[in-house]
Formats: sequence, structure tokens, C-alpha cells
Amino acid sequence: VKPPQGQRAAGAPCGSSGATQGESSRTQSPETLLDIAARKVAEKWPFQRVEERFERIPEPVQRRIVYWSFPRSEREICMYSSFNTGGEEIGSSGESGDETRLPFRRGIALLESGCVDNVLQVGFHLSGTVREPATPSEPELVCNVSVSFDRCKITAVTCSCGNKDIFYCAHVVALSLYRVRKPEQVKLRLPISETLFQMNRDQLQKFVQYLITVHHTDVLPTAQKLADEILSQNSEINQVHGAPDPTAGASVDDENCWHLDEEQVQEQVKLFLSQGGYHGSGKQLNLLFSKVREMLKMRDSNGARMLTLITEQFMGDPRLALWRQQGTAMTDKYRQLWDELGALWMCIVLNPHCKPEQKAFWLRQLRRWNSVDVCPLEDGNHSSELTNLTNVLPQGPADSLSRPHRTVFTRAIEACDLHWQDPHLQNIITEDHYTNYCYHENLDSSLFDTRGWPLWHEHVPTACARVDALRSHGYPKEALRLAIAIVNTLRRQQQKQLELFRSHKKELLNRGITAVTNLEGWVGHPLDPIGTLFSTLMEMGRGSEEGILLDFSGHPVFPAQRFLEEGESFLSLAVETALIGLGQQRVMPDGLYAQEKVCRNEEQLLGKLQEIDLNDMLVKIFRKQAVLLLEAGPYSGLGEILYRESVPMHTFAKFLFTSLLPHDAELAYRIALRAMRLPVLESTNPSSDLSRPHHIVSVVPNRYPRWFTLSHIETQQCELASTMLTAAKGDARKLETVLESIQKNIHSSSHIFKLAQDAFKIATLMDSLPDLTLLKVSLELGLQVMRMTLSTLNWRRREMVRWLVTCATEVGVFALDSIMQNWFTLFTPTEATSVVASTVMSNSTIVRLHLDCHQQENLANSARTLALQCAMKDPQNCALSALTLCEKDHNAFETAYKIVLDAAATGMNYTQLFTIARYMEHRGYPARAYKLATLAMTHLNLSYNQDTHPAINDVLWACALSHSLGKNELAAVIPLVVKSVKCATVLSDILRRCTLTTPGGMVALHSRRNSGKLMSLDKTPLRQLLDATIGAYINTTHSRLTHISPRHYSEFIEFLSKARETFLMAHDGHIQFTQFIDNLKQIYKGKKKLMMLVRERFG
Repeated sequence: VKPPQGQRAAGAPCGSSGATQGESSRTQSPETLLDIAARKVAEKWPFQRVEERFERIPEPVQRRIVYWSFPRSEREICMYSSFNTGGEEIGSSGESGDETRLPFRRGIALLESGCVDNVLQVGFHLSGTVREPATPSEPELVCNVSVSFDRCKITAVTCSCGNKDIFYCAHVVALSLYRVRKPEQVKLRLPISETLFQMNRDQLQKFVQYLITVHHTDVLPTAQKLADEILSQNSEINQVHGAPDPTAGASVDDENCWHLDEEQVQEQVKLFLSQGGYHGSGKQLNLLFSKVREMLKMRDSNGARMLTLITEQFMGDPRLALWRQQGTAMTDKYRQLWDELGALWMCIVLNPHCKPEQKAFWLRQLRRWNSVDVCPLEDGNHSSELTNLTNVLPQGPADSLSRPHRTVFTRAIEACDLHWQDPHLQNIITEDHYTNYCYHENLDSSLFDTRGWPLWHEHVPTACARVDALRSHGYPKEALRLAIAIVNTLRRQQQKQLELFRSHKKELLNRGITAVTNLEGWVGHPLDPIGTLFSTLMEMGRGSEEGILLDFSGHPVFPAQRFLEEGESFLSLAVETALIGLGQQRVMPDGLYAQEKVCRNEEQLLGKLQEIDLNDMLVKIFRKQAVLLLEAGPYSGLGEILYRESVPMHTFAKFLFTSLLPHDAELAYRIALRAMRLPVLESTNPSSDLSRPHHIVSVVPNRYPRWFTLSHIETQQCELASTMLTAAKGDARKLETVLESIQKNIHSSSHIFKLAQDAFKIATLMDSLPDLTLLKVSLELGLQVMRMTLSTLNWRRREMVRWLVTCATEVGVFALDSIMQNWFTLFTPTEATSVVASTVMSNSTIVRLHLDCHQQENLANSARTLALQCAMKDPQNCALSALTLCEKDHNAFETAYKIVLDAAATGMNYTQLFTIARYMEHRGYPARAYKLATLAMTHLNLSYNQDTHPAINDVLWACALSHSLGKNELAAVIPLVVKSVKCATVLSDILRRCTLTTPGGMVALHSRRNSGKLMSLDKTPLRQLLDATIGAYINTTHSRLTHISPRHYSEFIEFLSKARETFLMAHDGHIQFTQFIDNLKQIYKGKKKLMMLVRERFG
């Protein structure tokens, strides 16, 4: 045993009496009986009790008790001066970043650089100065530090630096560590009252006068006040025997706990909450929760005290009332903080060595918080109007789930009823060799299994909460023993369920009725039972690999591995536990938060499992659990009988599939294919559906919309299918099976489209030849998407159609031919012509397919047939595409043109007809273009003020075309123009163009000479056009004058100038225009300013 560093006679520093003696005592001298006794007394007894027990305590004994009363471990000092755990902090200095700014780190740095001075221990009081060296921005700072302590705990600290924080400042750390590391260099004196007791009257007077002289400005008023009171016979001070001594240690009534600045804890939590999750406040609150856990592990009573302070601030958060009032949910991160708060209280009330009065006090506190209106509910909802499912199920006792209004504190309140006195439980947690080989297993709640190993039958989350409590309070061995008993119970239960299902399998399948075997799932549960078991076993697993485990006080733990099968380890047990929990069939909980928690918890567990490298033992466990899960019927989420609202297994199955694939591909596919189910999306008929219990139907007629995480679930289902497709590349049989499963179970077109794209990518990877089977799977899925989205709106539809043609092209010419022949079940007419047929007829497709002339012609015939069918069905949108596609086949082209003419009279508007007419002119069919243009004109109507109408260019083009064809054509089109167009500027533009060139110019190009002459404005058809134009100007002028404002006067005068140009084209135009102006002056004489402008310009 290494003795403490030296003991010394009274009056000397408490080190060894000399260097040589110190060395020898350190290496050879056994610890004295005085020191052993003094250390034990110093740890457990308040000094007042020691004084009361013994009339006179010898001075050497007093010195050793005082000496040993200061904390000897740096671990607690670290805990109260940093967010990090003690183990990580001690002995690792000099890291960069935030670490170096922690008070504990800075304290070590100050100590190691010699900044601690004048250290003096007077009784149970330590003082000294700590010098903070100057920095470029700050001058040197000397801090006066004092620390009070009792029974190896620091009970009060003061420092002149004015630190405002939850944690001790760096100066307190530096002084405390100086005393821990260099006790021999600290001057030690007995409590000041002992020293005063040894003085006579003169010495006492001298002592007091000197004290006042040194500190007269600070203490003189106090000294005078005390003197007056002492001299007064009836003063209160004279009624009390003796006098207080701050250095004399604790009284019997004082609570023995480490100093915690309660006000600062409250202020900090309040500040973090007010920041609403910004500026890293959520992280800070999580660190405070971690600090509570750290205190619990050290069995420090401040853990519960600190959590109480935090909870009070959480309950006082003004946002709670606001959210309740508005009916809105709290944020996800904030919700998780409340969860942690509830879980910590559960740990505290389950402390196995907690006193009854303490538990009663916590219960009163919890009930008070629980009764507050704004106290958050466990499932994250403000109210739950649905009948709880427990009430309507024929089996199962009415457990805690059936109670209304379950808050985040409800489980902790319920846990106050639990105790640790059960003898079987006590034996499990205290003995490594607790077995019973003579035990006859006959009940479900057997105490031992067939091997004689202990079992623990309790509501699983509650049992696991016990494990968490044991771990949290620094009992790792006990936690491990109970965890192993629980896991062995789960494994036995799983085996029993399998046997039960096998014996009733036929009956269950025939009846088609299955009850929900677990309303309360273990994964996503507020108490996280599986996570607790997993981390308890994994911690032990890691420790045993490293060869040593430490309990809370740093002592080695060697847990018995008695209750493990041959070849098993804590690691393999942890993995098996996770697989059992993840595979449990459980009902989807109510509410968005609870459902998101299920997903999050599952992903966290799988993330931990993925970090583990699979060895032969673990592969064996994966195989065993996979088979059990497949065969366990309604107890397993992968069993044959699936309740309609069970939590889907896609994410878990994907993990199992990838893990098992290299070792047992058949089993991997069985798992993945079984997990593809998503019955909640299937339209159900209770009489024929084997997966939904009849008695649920009437209770929750349509609960599907309350699956808030459905989109995430469908994405996971799609991921599972994609993983299988990737793995099945090259195996036609498996690809076919996977395809069938996708078509049967996936109900979202966007997800099927994603799978089709995935399959296409995998099939056409650059480094290998295309996998034709997988390409066909991709095409099949694409065709399914086309059929699903044909009659529904989908913003990705155009992308889907283009992709399908690309996929069909990769598959081959027969696939393209097939989609064109069946186009009406897959595409709209527009898509079929503008995307499908156009792409098929493009050069790039022909080159890609390496087609010969005969194949090209066959494909072109299919495309033309499709085009004509589409034009018949939807001439408005498909006629032009059909004409374009049929250009190279005279008969097809004529048929398409006839379809257009037939549709022109009824089904097509002028824009479509003008477009086709221009196309005909471009293709060299002016007569047909003219025919279509005249048909378009009959559908057109341009009013007087539509001088920017988009059809104006088409009208001008049609007139130019007619003009170019000859006088007769122009004569035929002008009456149509006059009838359709009422806009004066457009008519004048047409008139001007017709008078500038000879009609029939286009014909003239093909004759040897142009014998035509300009047309007369006095004869039809131009006379008719001129009269219509003049009439339009007159009508437009009157229309404009009705609502004209002064700012438009100048524009109106310009309009009249253009009108005059048109009037003057007639032989009597001058007279007509003069009469028109005079008429205006007469009718609108009230508009004096305007008429003045008219007179100025036109007379």
C-alpha cells in the first residue's frame, strides 16, 4: 500500500519531517493507525460530532483529521469545473480549441506555471492567491481565493475574480489542485478557535488590535458593533454559548455535499431556454444533462439537486403556455430535451440505495410538475382524442398505456412504486454464481431457465430502466448481471412465442385474425430499453477486450461470464438483443413525434450495429435471429402474419440483407422480400385480409392518414428494393422475384420510377456489358409508372416519358415497337407524337440501334401509324407532329392532311391552323397553306383596340400568301379579313402592302416575265378593304374619344394623321376626311383643348 505523503509534528508544514525521512516513509513506512483512523473519521463524520463524542481531542489527532478532510481525488474537482468527464480530463493537458478554455484546464495551467502562492490551511478552510499572468489585452490579475471543505467535499468557494458561472473558476481549481498535489507544501493550522483558546487575555487583546489595525478600513465598523453588543448584558450575542468559527468544520445538521451555485444553474438554464435552440443552446443543455448523469455516476447528491433546478426552469419556460394556447407542437430538439429530463428523473427515483424520505420528496415534486397544465405529454401531442387501442383489445391487462394524460414525468412517478427488495432480483444483481440446476420449468414466469440460469420477468422497458438506473448510479457490475438475465429472458420468450405460433399456425392462418402482440414497441420507446441493454453489454464487451473494466471509483471489475453460451461474448449478446428488439412486431404509435422517434431510434441502433465487424459467431447469431424472425408469426415484424398498422421493417431488413448476403444469400432474400410489405397502404377487405384483425376495424376505421412518417417509410421501402435489385444483377430468377415484389408492394409512382432508374443505371454500368434481364426489369417498372401516372397530374411526367423511350431503346427495337403499338395505355396523344415517335424517328436512335433499311422502315411505319392515330384522337395538339412524322410517306401525309381538314371546321383554333398553314407553305404546298389560312381566318376576331394581338403577324402572312398566289385568292381572302379584323392600323397595314406589289408574284417567279399590274383601289377587292379601313378608323376615333385624357392628346393627333393617310388613298378621300374632322369638332366641342390641337394640325 502506498502511504500518504508524509506526516509531521504540530506546527510544521504537513509533509515529512525532512527530505530523507520523507523518502523513506514514501517507500518503506507502513501507514500509521492514527492516519488510517483519522482518514476514515474525516470521510464520514462531521467534526462537531467528533468534538461532542470526546471531551478533549489531542492536537495531533485533530491535525490528522483536518489534514484528511480535504478531497484527495481530482475527479470531483474536474467534474465541478468542466463539462467533460473526469476520466477524460485528468492527465491530458495541452489540447487546442475549447478544451484549453475550460476552467479545469486553465487551473492546471496556472498551477503548473507556478501562479499559486500564500497557501494556508486553517482548520477546514484553505486560502491562497492565484496570479493570472498579463496578456496583450489584459493586465496581470491577482485573485484572493478561499475554499471551505468538509468530509472530503468542497462545500464553499469564493474568489475575487467575480466569476459568474455554474462551474468553479480556474483560480479555485488551481488552489484546490495545489492542496491535492502538494499537501506537504501547505502550512496547516488547527481551527482558529483552538488557537484563540491557547491565548491569555493580553495575547487576545494584542491579536484583536493587530487584526483591526491591518484591516481597519474593512472591519472597524463591524468590530465596534460587536464590542458594543458584547459589553451589553442583554444583547443576543451574550445569550449564546461560545462563538462561530468558519474554520471549525461542519455541524451535525449541515448537509454534506459539494458546493453548487444554484443561482447560476438557474440563470444559465433560463438563458439557454430563452435562446430557443440558437447559438448552440441545445448543445449546452445536453451538456448540463450529461453533467447530471456524471454526478449520479459518482453518487453525488448534487445530481438530483441540479436536475431539480433545471426542471424548475424548464417548467417555467413561457413558450410552453404559448404552444399550448396556439395548439402547435414544440420543436423536435426541444422535445428531445424533455425526453432526457423524464429519463433522468426515472434514473433518480430508481436509485437502489435511495432513502424512503428522499423518494417521497421527489414523488411530491414530480406530482406537482405533472399537475401543471403546460407539462408536456409523453407522446408529444397536446391532446389525444382517439380511444386508446388497449381498451378494445381482448387480450392483455390494462397497463399504464390505458391511462389518459401521460406526461414526461408519468413514468418516473410510476417508478416510485418500484422497489429492489425482491429476493430473486437481489440475488441476480449481487451474485455472479446465482443458479438453480434443479429448477423445474413449468410456468411462463419461471425464475430460472432449463439451464438453471436466472430469468427476470418484468415489463421489459421497466426492467431495462432498472439497468439504466444501476449504470447511472455507478453500479456497472450489478447493471451487467441484470442485463444478462433480461436478455436471457427475452431469448427464452422468443423461443416460447415461436413454439406457440407453430402449434396454432394453421388455426391462425385459417381464421385470418391476428392480435397486435405488442402495443408498446421497445424501439422508439421513451425509456429506450433496447438501447440501454445494448450499450450496457457493449461497454462491458469493449472493456473485456481491453482486458480491464473500471467501476465509478476506478476499481477494476471482472464480471462473471458464467451466463454466456460457449463462444458467446458480451458483444454477441448485445448484437442479438438489438436484433430481437428491431424485429419485434409492434404497433405504430400515435402522433408525429412518437413516429419520428421510432425511425430515429431504429436508425441509431442500426448505426451502432454497422460499426461492428461481423465474425463467425456474429454471422451465426444473424442467421439464427433471421430464421426466428421469419418463423415467429405475429410476434415478429418479419413473420407470416402482419398486423395492418405494425411498424414496417424496411430499414432493418435492408441492414439484415446486406449483412447476410455474403454468408447466406437465400436467407437474405427471404428476409428482404418478406419485409417489402406495407399493408397500411393496401385497400383492405376485412373478410379476406389475413393481416388485419376484425375487432380493430370498428375502432379505427381509417387511421392511415395519421401515419405522419409515411413518406419516409416509403422511401425506406424503395431503398430496400433498390438494394435487392443491385444485388440480384445477373440472376434472372431473383430479378423476376424482386420485380414481382416491387409491383405488388410499392404504391408510389415516384418511388417505382426511382427504382426503374436505379435498375437502368446498374444494368448499363460502363465497365461491363448491359444486363438485359435487369434492363427488362427497368423497362417493366417504367411501363408500370406510365400506366400509373397516365390519368393523374405528375410534374415529372415529361421526364418519365423521355426516360422510358431511352430505356426501351437500350432494350432494343422490339421494345420500342411494343410501346408504340400500345401507346394508348401508356401515353397521351401529345406525348406519343411529340416525344415517343419523334425520338424513335431521330437519327441518334437509328444510329444507337444499328438498324438496317428494312428494320428502319418497319419502325418508321409503326411511328407513322401511331402519329395518325394520335392525330385522329387529338388533332389540336397532334396534327402538326403527325404531318412532320409522315413527311416521307405520301399516303400517310395525305391521310394526316385530311385529318387536319376534317378537324379544322370544329376542333381546332386559329393559332393551330395558322401554324399548320405556315408549315405547309414551308414544305412547298402554298395552295394547301392558303386553304388552311382561310379556315383559320374564319375562327379569328380582332377588335378595334387589339393592335398588338399575337395573331396580327399571321393575318399579314395570310394576306401576303393570298396576294402572292393571285388576284382571285386575294379577292377571296379580303372579305374574310374585313369580317374578322376591326383594328384600323392592322387593316391599313394590309391595304398598304396589297397596293405596293403586283398580285401573283409567286406565280410570276415561275413564268418567263411578269405581265401583272398593280390592283386598283376603286375596284373590288381593294375598294372593299379601303372602305372597311376608313370605317375602322372612324369607329376607333369615336371609341377613343369617349374616355380620352389630356395626357393622350398628342398620341391621338398622331393617330388622326395615320387615318388621314388612309383616307387620302380614296379618290374623294380629302373631302371625306374634312367632313370627318368637322364632324368631330361639332360632336366633341366640349373638349376645347383637344379640338384646338385638331384645328392646329388639320385646319
